[in-house]
Amino acid sequence: MKNLYSILFAITLILGLTAITLAQTPAPTPTPGTKTPVAKQRQQNQQKRIGRGIASGELKAGEVRKLENEQKEIQADKRAAKADGTVTGAERREIQKEQNKASRHVYRAKHNNKTRK
Repeated sequence: MKNLYSILFAITLILGLTAITLAQTPAPTPTPGTKTPVAKQRQQNQQKRIGRGIASGELKAGEVRKLENEQKEIQADKRAAKADGTVTGAERREIQKEQNKASRHVYRAKHNNKTRK
């Protein structure tokens, strides 16, 4: 019985010390970095949508030109955000906001009942 209490005490002590150690270890903070995989994938998807709109005739030449220029501006903004070595959360949100706007423009251009002739 005495041996059982000694083992339980030892286990409790080890678990307690482990909990204290883990509580004091700071969690690693993620660094923003320069990678923008979500923005990259969204831009690729939008380029495909524009390509499908061209192939189906849903997009006119002027619409394509405007949409492509908008995509170029987003790409330039991504390059500018990466230029200092870190893409901050605010920069990521701004890029996402621009991509949301561009996505709406692609949808509206494809569904405005104007087709190439």
